[in-house]
Amino acid sequence: MANVALARVYQQSFESHPYTTLAFTNGALNALGDVVAQFTQRVVEDTPEEHRRQRKYDVPRTLRFFAFGFGMGPLIGRWNFFLERHFPLRPLGGANPGKVSLRALARRVGADQLFMAPIGVWPLAQLINFRYMPLPYRVPFQSTCGVFWTLYLSLLNAKEDEIQDRKEAMERMVK
Repeated sequence: MANVALARVYQQSFESHPYTTLAFTNGALNALGDVVAQFTQRVVEDTPEEHRRQRKYDVPRTLRFFAFGFGMGPLIGRWNFFLERHFPLRPLGGANPGKVSLRALARRVGADQLFMAPIGVWPLAQLINFRYMPLPYRVPFQSTCGVFWTLYLSLLNAKEDEIQDRKEAMERMVK
C-alpha cells in the first residue's frame, strides 16, 4: 500500500515538475548506490579488522555522487523525451498500434548506446527500460540499475587497490 502511495506522489511530482523530480530522484538513488558500495566494501574488504574499523565513511564522496546524479537526472530525462519523440516504439496508425516494434526498440537502444551510454552492460537494461517502463519511471529505473553498477565498480576498484597494496608491500620487502 505504501508503495502505491509513493508511486502516486512521484507521478504527481513528475507531472508538475518533471526535471526537479528527476534531479532529486536521480541524486538520491546515486547517493544510495554510493552508500551501499561503501558499506559493502567495508564488509568484503580483505584487511585486518582494526584497519576496517579505522576506515571512516566518506560523506563528501556520497555528496559528490548525489550532486552528479542531481545534475544528470534532468539531462537523462530530456534525452528520454527526445528518444520518445524521435524513436517511437509503436507504429503510428499501423495495423497493431499497441504492439512494440522490435526494430524500433533496437533503433532506440542503438541511439542510446551510441550517444549516451556506450557501456556493454547497459543495452539489456535499456531494452527492459524502453520496452516496459513508462516515461516518468525510466530515469529512476536507470538509476536503480546504477546502484548495482556503482557497487560493482566500487568492489572492482577495491580489489585493484588491494592488489596494488600487496605489490607495494612486496617491493618494500625486496628493498
